[in-house]
Amino acid sequence: MINILGQIMLYVNNQDESLKFWTEKAGFILISEADDGQGMKWFEIAPTKDAQTRIVLHNKDLVAKMSPGVNLETPSILFFSDNLDQLYKDYSDKNITVGELVNVPEGRVFNFADNEDNYFAVVEKKYPL
Repeated sequence: MINILGQIMLYVNNQDESLKFWTEKAGFILISEADDGQGMKWFEIAPTKDAQTRIVLHNKDLVAKMSPGVNLETPSILFFSDNLDQLYKDYSDKNITVGELVNVPEGRVFNFADNEDNYFAVVEKKYPL
């Protein structure tokens, strides 16, 4: 039985720049980092230190060489925010590319792009659910 979604693997072209984006602009924190000394390194990030699901930034080219069958496409991720207006303003003020705030059946939502033009969405939702 699966109990929780633990990590989302995000394959990026530039790990250091992606780490900067997620921590300095998007407000995530660095949970851990690893480097095997042979070129394989990764960064584990999350919106809070106690978040149960975390994102791991991996080097896309290296993963492609090591595991040719892995799907390296960006996953479609939907984040939750209990203060969507403030988050939208914060992201806009930090020059993050944001889409319009729109209403969908789940509530109000907007999308944003990371430093590599991967798009993600945020919906207004109180947490815990």
